[in-house]
Amino acid sequence: MLNLIGVILAFIIILVLIRKKVSFGLTLLLGSIIIGVFSLEVISPIDIPKTMIEASFYSFKTHQIITSTIELALLMTLIYVLARCMQETGAIESLITSLRSFFSKGGTLALIPAVYGLMPNPGGSLFSAPLVDSEGTKYHLDKDQKNFLNVWFRHIWFPIYPISQAMIIICSVNFSNIPMGTLILANSIGFVAFVIIGLIYLKRFLKSYSRTKDPAPKNIQGLIYLLPPIVPLLFYPLKYIGLTETRCFLLGVSVSIILLYFLTKNNWTTYGGILKKSLTGKLAFAVFGIIIFQEMFKASGVHTLISELMNSVAFPTLVIIIFIPFLLGALTGSDFGALAPLSYSLVAPFFSFTSIGLLGLTSLIFISSFLGYLISPIHLCNVLSSEYLKTDTTRMYKYFIPAVVATLCVQIIFVIFVFHV
Repeated sequence: MLNLIGVILAFIIILVLIRKKVSFGLTLLLGSIIIGVFSLEVISPIDIPKTMIEASFYSFKTHQIITSTIELALLMTLIYVLARCMQETGAIESLITSLRSFFSKGGTLALIPAVYGLMPNPGGSLFSAPLVDSEGTKYHLDKDQKNFLNVWFRHIWFPIYPISQAMIIICSVNFSNIPMGTLILANSIGFVAFVIIGLIYLKRFLKSYSRTKDPAPKNIQGLIYLLPPIVPLLFYPLKYIGLTETRCFLLGVSVSIILLYFLTKNNWTTYGGILKKSLTGKLAFAVFGIIIFQEMFKASGVHTLISELMNSVAFPTLVIIIFIPFLLGALTGSDFGALAPLSYSLVAPFFSFTSIGLLGLTSLIFISSFLGYLISPIHLCNVLSSEYLKTDTTRMYKYFIPAVVATLCVQIIFVIFVFHV
Protein backbone atom coordinates (compact mmCIF):
# COMPACT_ATOMS: atom_id res chain seq x y z
CA MET A 1 0.00 0.00 0.00
CA LEU A 2 2.98 2.33 0.52
CA ASN A 3 3.61 2.32 -3.23
CA LEU A 4 0.09 3.67 -3.84
CA ILE A 5 0.69 6.40 -1.24
CA GLY A 6 3.95 7.23 -3.02
CA VAL A 7 2.17 7.58 -6.37
CA ILE A 8 -0.49 9.87 -4.87
CA LEU A 9 2.20 11.98 -3.18
CA ALA A 10 4.23 12.13 -6.39
CA PHE A 11 1.21 13.32 -8.38
CA ILE A 12 0.46 16.05 -5.85
CA ILE A 13 4.06 17.30 -5.85
CA ILE A 14 4.22 17.18 -9.65
CA LEU A 15 1.04 19.25 -10.00
CA VAL A 16 2.24 21.81 -7.44
CA LEU A 17 5.69 22.18 -9.04
CA ILE A 18 4.26 22.46 -12.57
CA ARG A 19 2.01 25.29 -11.42
CA LYS A 20 5.09 26.99 -9.94
CA LYS A 21 6.81 26.73 -13.35
CA VAL A 22 9.53 24.31 -12.18
CA SER A 23 11.23 22.46 -15.04
CA PHE A 24 8.90 19.73 -16.25
CA GLY A 25 11.70 17.21 -16.68
CA LEU A 26 13.08 17.88 -13.21
CA THR A 27 9.58 17.65 -11.72
CA LEU A 28 8.98 14.23 -13.25
CA LEU A 29 12.38 12.95 -12.15
CA LEU A 30 11.58 14.00 -8.59
CA GLY A 31 8.19 12.29 -8.87
CA SER A 32 9.87 9.12 -10.14
CA ILE A 33 12.26 9.04 -7.17
CA ILE A 34 9.36 9.52 -4.75
CA ILE A 35 7.50 6.58 -6.30
CA GLY A 36 10.65 4.46 -6.17
CA VAL A 37 11.36 5.23 -2.51
CA PHE A 38 7.78 4.46 -1.46
CA SER A 39 7.91 1.18 -3.43
CA LEU A 40 10.91 -0.31 -1.59
CA GLU A 41 8.63 -2.96 -0.11
CA VAL A 42 8.24 -4.44 -3.63
CA ILE A 43 11.54 -3.41 -5.26
CA SER A 44 15.13 -3.12 -4.02
CA PRO A 45 17.01 0.20 -3.72
CA ILE A 46 19.21 -0.67 -6.72
CA ASP A 47 16.08 -1.00 -8.88
CA ILE A 48 15.50 2.76 -8.71
CA PRO A 49 18.64 3.81 -10.65
CA LYS A 50 18.39 0.67 -12.82
CA THR A 51 14.86 1.61 -13.89
CA MET A 52 15.98 5.14 -14.71
CA ILE A 53 18.87 3.87 -16.81
CA GLU A 54 16.72 1.30 -18.62
CA ALA A 55 14.15 3.97 -19.42
CA SER A 56 16.87 6.23 -20.80
CA PHE A 57 19.42 4.30 -22.84
CA TYR A 58 20.43 0.80 -21.67
CA SER A 59 18.75 -2.58 -21.13
CA PHE A 60 20.19 -4.71 -18.34
CA LYS A 61 18.23 -7.70 -19.67
CA THR A 62 19.71 -7.68 -23.16
CA HIS A 63 22.89 -5.74 -22.30
CA GLN A 64 22.29 -3.44 -25.26
CA ILE A 65 22.06 0.28 -25.80
CA ILE A 66 18.44 1.40 -26.38
CA THR A 67 18.02 4.52 -28.49
CA SER A 68 14.21 4.97 -28.55
CA THR A 69 14.10 7.55 -25.74
CA ILE A 70 17.11 9.43 -27.11
CA GLU A 71 15.53 9.55 -30.57
CA LEU A 72 12.23 10.77 -29.14
CA ALA A 73 14.00 13.53 -27.19
CA LEU A 74 15.92 14.59 -30.31
CA LEU A 75 12.72 14.68 -32.38
CA MET A 76 10.96 16.92 -29.84
CA THR A 77 13.94 19.28 -29.93
CA LEU A 78 14.05 19.43 -33.74
CA ILE A 79 10.31 20.11 -33.97
CA TYR A 80 10.79 23.07 -31.65
CA VAL A 81 13.79 24.28 -33.72
CA LEU A 82 11.71 24.13 -36.92
CA ALA A 83 8.90 26.07 -35.25
CA ARG A 84 11.25 28.79 -34.05
CA CYS A 85 12.98 29.01 -37.43
CA MET A 86 9.61 29.43 -39.18
CA GLN A 87 8.86 32.35 -36.87
CA GLU A 88 12.29 33.99 -36.78
CA THR A 89 12.74 33.93 -40.56
CA GLY A 90 9.32 35.48 -41.20
CA ALA A 91 8.08 32.37 -43.04
CA ILE A 92 4.90 32.18 -40.95
CA GLU A 93 4.03 35.84 -41.59
CA SER A 94 4.58 35.42 -45.34
CA LEU A 95 2.39 32.31 -45.38
CA ILE A 96 -0.43 34.10 -43.55
CA THR A 97 -0.19 37.10 -45.90
CA SER A 98 -0.71 34.80 -48.89
CA LEU A 99 -3.51 32.80 -47.32
CA ARG A 100 -5.29 35.97 -46.24
CA SER A 101 -5.63 37.03 -49.88
CA PHE A 102 -7.71 33.91 -50.57
CA PHE A 103 -10.18 34.39 -47.71
CA SER A 104 -12.88 36.92 -46.97
CA LYS A 105 -15.89 37.26 -44.67
CA GLY A 106 -13.87 36.81 -41.52
CA GLY A 107 -12.29 33.49 -42.46
CA THR A 108 -8.89 34.93 -41.59
CA LEU A 109 -9.90 34.96 -37.91
CA ALA A 110 -9.80 31.16 -38.00
CA LEU A 111 -7.05 30.88 -40.59
CA ILE A 112 -4.38 32.97 -38.85
CA PRO A 113 -4.19 30.99 -35.57
CA ALA A 114 -4.67 27.72 -37.48
CA VAL A 115 -1.56 28.42 -39.55
CA TYR A 116 0.44 29.12 -36.41
CA GLY A 117 -0.93 25.87 -35.04
CA LEU A 118 1.04 23.99 -37.69
CA MET A 119 4.10 24.77 -35.61
CA PRO A 120 3.39 23.19 -32.19
CA ASN A 121 5.54 25.18 -29.79
CA PRO A 122 4.65 26.40 -26.28
CA GLY A 123 2.83 29.73 -26.08
CA GLY A 124 2.35 29.90 -29.84
CA SER A 125 -0.92 31.82 -29.51
CA LEU A 126 1.11 34.92 -28.62
CA PHE A 127 2.41 35.06 -32.20
CA SER A 128 -1.08 35.01 -33.72
CA ALA A 129 -2.69 37.27 -31.09
CA PRO A 130 -1.62 40.60 -32.69
CA LEU A 131 -2.95 39.54 -36.10
CA VAL A 132 -6.22 38.20 -34.65
CA ASP A 133 -6.57 41.41 -32.65
CA SER A 134 -6.21 43.52 -35.79
CA GLU A 135 -8.54 41.34 -37.87
CA GLY A 136 -11.07 41.08 -35.06
CA THR A 137 -11.28 44.85 -34.70
CA LYS A 138 -12.04 45.05 -38.41
CA TYR A 139 -15.08 42.81 -37.80
CA HIS A 140 -16.10 44.58 -34.54
CA LEU A 141 -15.33 41.62 -32.24
CA ASP A 142 -14.77 42.22 -28.54
CA LYS A 143 -11.54 41.13 -26.85
CA ASP A 144 -13.05 37.96 -25.34
CA GLN A 145 -14.31 36.80 -28.72
CA LYS A 146 -10.89 37.46 -30.25
CA ASN A 147 -9.24 35.57 -27.41
CA PHE A 148 -11.49 32.52 -27.82
CA LEU A 149 -10.99 32.33 -31.58
CA ASN A 150 -7.23 32.74 -31.24
CA VAL A 151 -6.84 29.93 -28.70
CA TRP A 152 -9.45 27.59 -30.22
CA PHE A 153 -8.19 27.66 -33.79
CA ARG A 154 -4.54 27.74 -32.68
CA HIS A 155 -5.12 24.17 -31.40
CA ILE A 156 -7.36 22.96 -34.21
CA TRP A 157 -4.85 20.44 -35.61
CA PHE A 158 -3.96 18.88 -32.27
CA PRO A 159 -6.17 15.73 -32.50
CA ILE A 160 -4.79 14.71 -35.90
CA TYR A 161 -1.34 16.30 -36.25
CA PRO A 162 1.32 13.56 -36.58
CA ILE A 163 4.30 15.66 -35.50
CA SER A 164 2.73 17.01 -32.33
CA GLN A 165 4.62 16.01 -29.20
CA ALA A 166 1.60 14.38 -27.55
CA MET A 167 0.72 12.30 -30.62
CA ILE A 168 4.26 10.99 -31.03
CA ILE A 169 4.68 10.12 -27.36
CA ILE A 170 1.33 8.38 -26.81
CA CYS A 171 1.86 6.23 -29.91
CA SER A 172 5.42 5.31 -28.88
CA VAL A 173 6.43 1.85 -27.67
CA ASN A 174 6.56 3.20 -24.11
CA PHE A 175 2.83 3.85 -24.08
CA SER A 176 0.01 2.60 -26.35
CA ASN A 177 2.34 1.35 -29.12
CA ILE A 178 -0.44 1.71 -31.69
CA PRO A 179 0.09 2.98 -35.26
CA MET A 180 -0.17 6.74 -35.43
CA GLY A 181 -2.39 6.61 -38.49
CA THR A 182 -5.03 4.56 -36.69
CA LEU A 183 -5.13 6.97 -33.73
CA ILE A 184 -5.52 9.88 -36.13
CA LEU A 185 -8.51 8.11 -37.71
CA ALA A 186 -9.98 7.43 -34.28
CA ASN A 187 -9.57 11.11 -33.36
CA SER A 188 -10.95 12.38 -36.67
CA ILE A 189 -14.57 12.65 -35.50
CA GLY A 190 -13.49 14.74 -32.51
CA PHE A 191 -11.40 16.85 -34.89
CA VAL A 192 -14.35 17.45 -37.23
CA ALA A 193 -16.56 18.36 -34.27
CA PHE A 194 -13.84 20.74 -33.02
CA VAL A 195 -13.69 22.48 -36.41
CA ILE A 196 -17.47 22.75 -36.85
CA ILE A 197 -18.01 24.09 -33.33
CA GLY A 198 -15.28 26.70 -33.86
CA LEU A 199 -16.87 27.79 -37.15
CA ILE A 200 -20.30 28.03 -35.49
CA TYR A 201 -18.85 30.42 -32.92
CA LEU A 202 -17.07 32.39 -35.65
CA LYS A 203 -20.30 32.77 -37.63
CA ARG A 204 -22.13 33.82 -34.47
CA PHE A 205 -19.50 36.45 -33.65
CA LEU A 206 -19.67 37.86 -37.19
CA LYS A 207 -23.46 37.90 -37.30
CA SER A 208 -23.79 41.66 -36.84
CA TYR A 209 -21.05 42.57 -39.31
CA SER A 210 -22.01 43.66 -42.82
CA ARG A 211 -19.71 41.55 -44.98
CA THR A 212 -18.00 42.74 -48.14
CA LYS A 213 -15.67 40.79 -50.37
CA ASP A 214 -12.00 41.67 -49.96
CA PRO A 215 -10.78 43.04 -53.34
CA ALA A 216 -7.12 42.34 -52.54
CA PRO A 217 -5.26 40.52 -55.35
CA LYS A 218 -4.32 36.91 -54.79
CA ASN A 219 -0.81 36.41 -53.43
CA ILE A 220 0.60 32.91 -53.91
CA GLN A 221 4.29 33.53 -53.11
CA GLY A 222 4.01 32.82 -49.40
CA LEU A 223 2.23 29.49 -49.97
CA ILE A 224 5.64 27.92 -50.50
CA TYR A 225 6.09 28.00 -46.72
CA LEU A 226 3.42 25.33 -46.34
CA LEU A 227 6.14 22.88 -47.37
CA PRO A 228 8.21 22.76 -44.13
CA PRO A 229 5.26 21.63 -41.95
CA ILE A 230 4.08 19.17 -44.63
CA VAL A 231 7.38 17.57 -45.68
CA PRO A 232 7.80 15.50 -42.46
CA LEU A 233 4.48 13.81 -43.20
CA LEU A 234 5.83 12.62 -46.54
CA PHE A 235 8.46 10.54 -44.75
CA TYR A 236 5.89 8.58 -42.74
CA PRO A 237 5.57 5.78 -45.37
CA LEU A 238 9.23 4.89 -44.71
CA LYS A 239 7.98 2.95 -41.68
CA TYR A 240 6.84 0.28 -44.11
CA ILE A 241 10.44 -0.39 -45.14
CA GLY A 242 11.68 -0.84 -41.59
CA LEU A 243 12.13 2.63 -40.06
CA THR A 244 10.36 3.43 -36.80
CA GLU A 245 7.83 6.28 -36.81
CA THR A 246 10.21 8.37 -34.72
CA ARG A 247 13.04 7.90 -37.21
CA CYS A 248 10.73 8.73 -40.11
CA PHE A 249 9.86 12.07 -38.53
CA LEU A 250 13.45 12.70 -37.44
CA LEU A 251 14.47 12.48 -41.06
CA GLY A 252 11.50 14.53 -42.25
CA VAL A 253 11.91 17.37 -39.75
CA SER A 254 15.65 17.54 -40.45
CA VAL A 255 14.93 17.89 -44.16
CA SER A 256 12.36 20.61 -43.41
CA ILE A 257 14.89 22.63 -41.43
CA ILE A 258 17.34 22.46 -44.34
CA LEU A 259 14.56 23.19 -46.87
CA LEU A 260 13.52 26.30 -44.93
CA TYR A 261 17.06 27.65 -45.25
CA PHE A 262 16.82 27.53 -49.05
CA LEU A 263 13.23 28.82 -49.16
CA THR A 264 13.97 31.88 -47.04
CA LYS A 265 17.22 32.62 -48.92
CA ASN A 266 18.98 33.70 -45.74
CA ASN A 267 22.75 33.66 -45.65
CA TRP A 268 24.16 30.82 -43.60
CA THR A 269 25.50 33.09 -40.87
CA THR A 270 22.04 34.51 -40.20
CA TYR A 271 20.26 31.17 -40.41
CA GLY A 272 22.92 29.47 -38.31
CA GLY A 273 22.40 32.12 -35.65
CA ILE A 274 18.66 31.40 -35.64
CA LEU A 275 19.33 27.66 -35.34
CA LYS A 276 21.71 28.21 -32.45
CA LYS A 277 19.21 30.44 -30.64
CA SER A 278 16.44 27.88 -31.18
CA LEU A 279 18.31 24.92 -29.68
CA THR A 280 17.18 24.03 -26.18
CA GLY A 281 17.58 21.03 -23.92
CA LYS A 282 14.33 21.60 -22.01
CA LEU A 283 12.13 19.48 -24.26
CA ALA A 284 14.69 16.67 -24.41
CA PHE A 285 14.96 16.68 -20.62
CA ALA A 286 11.16 16.60 -20.38
CA VAL A 287 10.98 13.54 -22.64
CA PHE A 288 13.49 11.66 -20.48
CA GLY A 289 11.46 12.64 -17.43
CA ILE A 290 8.27 11.34 -19.06
CA ILE A 291 9.70 7.93 -19.96
CA ILE A 292 11.47 7.48 -16.61
CA PHE A 293 8.26 8.34 -14.76
CA GLN A 294 6.31 5.81 -16.84
CA GLU A 295 8.82 3.02 -16.19
CA MET A 296 9.06 3.78 -12.47
CA PHE A 297 5.27 3.68 -12.26
CA LYS A 298 5.32 0.20 -13.82
CA ALA A 299 8.12 -0.98 -11.56
CA SER A 300 6.19 0.13 -8.45
CA GLY A 301 3.44 -2.41 -9.12
CA VAL A 302 0.72 0.16 -8.43
CA HIS A 303 -1.16 -0.83 -11.58
CA THR A 304 -1.58 -4.34 -10.13
CA LEU A 305 -2.87 -2.91 -6.86
CA ILE A 306 -5.39 -0.72 -8.71
CA SER A 307 -6.61 -3.74 -10.69
CA GLU A 308 -7.15 -5.68 -7.47
CA LEU A 309 -9.11 -2.79 -5.97
CA MET A 310 -11.24 -2.59 -9.11
CA ASN A 311 -12.18 -6.24 -8.70
CA SER A 312 -13.70 -5.52 -5.30
CA VAL A 313 -15.35 -2.15 -5.97
CA ALA A 314 -18.08 -1.37 -8.49
CA PHE A 315 -16.80 1.69 -10.34
CA PRO A 316 -17.82 3.59 -13.51
CA THR A 317 -14.51 2.88 -15.18
CA LEU A 318 -15.19 4.66 -18.46
CA VAL A 319 -16.04 7.86 -16.59
CA ILE A 320 -12.75 7.58 -14.68
CA ILE A 321 -10.79 6.98 -17.90
CA ILE A 322 -12.29 10.14 -19.38
CA PHE A 323 -12.35 12.34 -16.27
CA ILE A 324 -8.79 11.79 -14.97
CA PRO A 325 -7.03 12.88 -18.21
CA PHE A 326 -9.35 15.89 -18.50
CA LEU A 327 -8.67 16.90 -14.90
CA LEU A 328 -4.91 16.45 -15.20
CA GLY A 329 -4.86 18.44 -18.43
CA ALA A 330 -6.69 21.28 -16.70
CA LEU A 331 -4.50 21.12 -13.59
CA THR A 332 -1.13 20.90 -15.34
CA GLY A 333 -1.79 23.13 -18.35
CA SER A 334 0.51 20.76 -20.26
CA ASP A 335 -0.37 18.74 -23.36
CA PHE A 336 2.10 15.86 -23.63
CA GLY A 337 2.89 16.11 -19.93
CA ALA A 338 -0.68 15.46 -18.80
CA LEU A 339 -1.35 13.01 -21.61
CA ALA A 340 1.54 10.61 -21.43
CA PRO A 341 3.14 10.01 -18.05
CA LEU A 342 0.29 11.19 -15.86
CA SER A 343 -3.02 10.29 -17.51
CA TYR A 344 -2.05 7.18 -19.44
CA SER A 345 -0.10 5.67 -16.57
CA LEU A 346 -2.85 6.29 -14.06
CA VAL A 347 -5.82 5.00 -16.08
CA ALA A 348 -4.14 2.10 -17.91
CA PRO A 349 -5.00 -0.38 -15.08
CA PHE A 350 -8.70 0.37 -15.72
CA PHE A 351 -8.60 -0.72 -19.38
CA SER A 352 -9.44 -4.35 -18.67
CA PHE A 353 -12.65 -3.33 -16.89
CA THR A 354 -14.20 -1.77 -19.99
CA SER A 355 -15.64 -3.24 -23.17
CA ILE A 356 -13.79 -0.79 -25.41
CA GLY A 357 -10.65 -1.64 -27.36
CA LEU A 358 -7.23 -0.12 -26.76
CA LEU A 359 -7.48 2.22 -29.75
CA GLY A 360 -10.79 3.66 -28.58
CA LEU A 361 -9.55 4.12 -25.02
CA THR A 362 -6.34 5.78 -26.20
CA SER A 363 -8.42 8.15 -28.33
CA LEU A 364 -10.61 9.06 -25.35
CA ILE A 365 -7.54 9.71 -23.19
CA PHE A 366 -6.01 11.84 -25.94
CA ILE A 367 -9.11 13.96 -26.62
CA SER A 368 -10.15 14.40 -22.98
CA SER A 369 -6.66 15.39 -21.80
CA PHE A 370 -6.35 17.74 -24.78
CA LEU A 371 -9.65 19.48 -23.97
CA GLY A 372 -8.72 19.79 -20.30
CA TYR A 373 -5.36 21.26 -21.26
CA LEU A 374 -7.04 23.58 -23.77
CA ILE A 375 -9.15 25.36 -21.16
CA SER A 376 -6.62 25.27 -18.32
CA PRO A 377 -6.13 28.68 -16.72
CA ILE A 378 -2.37 27.96 -16.56
CA HIS A 379 -2.16 26.83 -20.21
CA LEU A 380 0.58 29.07 -21.60
CA CYS A 381 -1.39 29.91 -24.75
CA ASN A 382 -4.34 31.08 -22.65
CA VAL A 383 -2.11 33.13 -20.38
CA LEU A 384 -0.15 34.86 -23.17
CA SER A 385 -3.11 35.44 -25.48
CA SER A 386 -5.20 36.84 -22.63
CA GLU A 387 -2.34 39.06 -21.52
CA TYR A 388 -1.84 40.48 -25.00
CA LEU A 389 -5.56 41.10 -25.54
CA LYS A 390 -5.88 42.61 -22.03
CA THR A 391 -8.44 40.14 -20.75
CA ASP A 392 -8.29 36.88 -18.79
CA THR A 393 -8.93 33.20 -19.47
CA THR A 394 -11.98 32.96 -17.21
CA ARG A 395 -13.88 35.31 -19.51
CA MET A 396 -13.59 32.68 -22.26
CA TYR A 397 -15.31 29.95 -20.22
CA LYS A 398 -18.75 31.07 -21.38
CA TYR A 399 -17.55 29.96 -24.84
CA PHE A 400 -15.12 27.23 -23.77
CA ILE A 401 -17.39 25.10 -21.57
CA PRO A 402 -20.25 24.42 -24.05
CA ALA A 403 -17.76 24.00 -26.90
CA VAL A 404 -15.59 21.52 -24.98
CA VAL A 405 -18.56 19.54 -23.63
CA ALA A 406 -20.03 19.22 -27.13
CA THR A 407 -16.71 18.09 -28.63
CA LEU A 408 -16.10 15.53 -25.89
CA CYS A 409 -19.64 14.12 -26.12
CA VAL A 410 -19.29 13.61 -29.87
CA GLN A 411 -16.01 11.71 -29.41
CA ILE A 412 -17.37 9.58 -26.55
CA ILE A 413 -20.44 8.52 -28.54
CA PHE A 414 -18.28 7.71 -31.56
CA VAL A 415 -15.83 5.59 -29.53
CA ILE A 416 -18.56 3.68 -27.70
CA PHE A 417 -20.31 2.73 -30.94
CA VAL A 418 -17.25 2.00 -33.07
CA PHE A 419 -14.71 0.50 -30.65
CA HIS A 420 -16.99 -1.61 -28.47
CA VAL A 421 -15.62 -5.18 -28.24
